[in-house]
Amino acid sequence: MRNKFIATLVAAALVVLAGCSSDTHDDEAAATAADPGKARDDFAKVDASTKIDATRYLYPTATDSRDDNQNWADLFVPSGEHQDGSVPLVVLIHGGAWKSEIGADVFVTFARRLAERGLAVYNLEYRRVGAGGGWPTTFSDVAAALDFIPNVKKANPELNIDNVVVAGHSAGGQLAMWSGTRHDLENNEVGAKPKFSPEHVISLAGPLDMRVAVTMGDMNIVTALDGTPAQVPERYKMVDPIQNIDPDIPTIAMNGDKDRIVPAILSQNYVAAAKRLGATSSFVMIPGGNHVSIVDVNNPQFMTVLETINRAAQKAANR
Repeated sequence: MRNKFIATLVAAALVVLAGCSSDTHDDEAAATAADPGKARDDFAKVDASTKIDATRYLYPTATDSRDDNQNWADLFVPSGEHQDGSVPLVVLIHGGAWKSEIGADVFVTFARRLAERGLAVYNLEYRRVGAGGGWPTTFSDVAAALDFIPNVKKANPELNIDNVVVAGHSAGGQLAMWSGTRHDLENNEVGAKPKFSPEHVISLAGPLDMRVAVTMGDMNIVTALDGTPAQVPERYKMVDPIQNIDPDIPTIAMNGDKDRIVPAILSQNYVAAAKRLGATSSFVMIPGGNHVSIVDVNNPQFMTVLETINRAAQKAANR
């Protein structure tokens, strides 16, 4: 997938001097833009699909360590002048089986397409299996990146962070759904006590019923959680979307009908369970779409995904 999408990496990140990469952090401080370092050269090698550039921020981690090459998020803001609080925000969480082979760079053009529609986009990176991640680091990193959004808002007052849509693909779909229910976690659980919560969550081919996915042979989940549901049931209880449904959070689960990597039944199970609890939840099947094509900007199925996120973000912002 990385080779398929690397052409989407664009000349992003017009940014200023980096702040300190220490984990010490003032919860009230405005975020400071970061120098993308060697990534600047990589961005320059690829033609831009649009002229919307990004600012990179290094978020403070909740662990004893960090990696400036992974603990960051790029903020894309639509061109022009904007009133304070007027620009809806979408958070994108990339997938890749929680593994290090695929990174947030695959969503650069995705982010730009959303920004063309008047949305700000927070495209976040996190440590993954094979690059310092896995249990619990991957999950605590995503939580930390989300909890940094209020600081990013202080540096970008045009953002509306009261009605944010979080969307994720594949493993990112699981992380996105989990992000909307962290407030229900016990204080000692990974990702608990959030400083930010989304208004709406969209999963794109996410494994939303992780225990069933394991029974169907998804060993990537076992690797990410470092155990099976029988071995570490408490971990699945913390992060499995179907075990963490909040009826007050509207959700959409989307799948391609040709997806053989994360079968649609996992999303359908989640939506059925959410509806039983009284939640506003819907399942969208994308004809002709497979696991990758629904987020490939060069495939026609991508437009369904793009417009679904756009409509959800615009609707949330107008509430």
